[in-house]
Amino acid sequence: MPGVRRFASLATADAGLEWDHEMTRANLKNIAIVLNEPRYPENIGSAARVVKNMGIGRLVVVNPADCDLTRILRTATHAAEDVVVEMDVYGDLREALGSFQYVVGTTARTGSHRQSMSSPRRLAGELIHISQENRVAILFGTEAWGLTNQDMRFCDSLVTIPTADFSSLNLAQAVMVLAYEIFVAGAEEPRRFVSRLADKHELEGMYDHLRETLARIHFINPENPDYWMLNVRRFFSRIGLTARDVKIVRGICRQMDWYCGRHSQPEPLNEAGEQDQIEGSSSKNTSFRALPREGSCD
Repeated sequence: MPGVRRFASLATADAGLEWDHEMTRANLKNIAIVLNEPRYPENIGSAARVVKNMGIGRLVVVNPADCDLTRILRTATHAAEDVVVEMDVYGDLREALGSFQYVVGTTARTGSHRQSMSSPRRLAGELIHISQENRVAILFGTEAWGLTNQDMRFCDSLVTIPTADFSSLNLAQAVMVLAYEIFVAGAEEPRRFVSRLADKHELEGMYDHLRETLARIHFINPENPDYWMLNVRRFFSRIGLTARDVKIVRGICRQMDWYCGRHSQPEPLNEAGEQDQIEGSSSKNTSFRALPREGSCD
């Protein structure tokens, strides 16, 4: 796989646990812990140990400052060695999240870009159903400042761990809290079907297309399109788009692009020196070219 590095390939044993079969539980194999730009190898190792403890499917590391395997394995211990050697290492967050259909961002901060935050327990209950058919990433930011607003663009939901007076947790502590809640969560009601959602590769391609199209028609400010796209991203995240939905949205964008391209050039004049009326169209349709620049497609 381009851009991904694996250290080795060792078999991973399944945890032999007895569950109440009347309870629906999260599909742990579809869940991954993603560490974005971790600074210390020891935290990567501790996260690997949590992954092993709680039976999480994968560990993904993005652009680590130091990937010293000796120091990683020291905190992972021999029991989680297989997790370390099988962990995926990427250089770019967008690429790392490309195969996931649902991304949860972890944060201790609030603000206009960090709305609708859930608690770990509530989140775990939601993931029971989402994880059955979808790959889920639990995304953690760097130790110094956590996830940036740019990182948040990829998140479908946000979670914060309640604390008393001091909200900053060690990275490995935060990973354990989230992983434990997901591990023990169970739902007594029948499994609720959640369709396969579009993955991040499909969604980011759609958002790139939308950004270009909406900037072209001046629906969003072309000088700072990513800022104005935040609300668009939130809107679609609440809906939960499938791969088919993404194709429909991109089809609409292509039609808008075609229309704008067709109407950005003046039509040729006829023999009388006038522009031909498009057959079947009204005078309202031809007035599009007379709109002020703010409403045009140029």
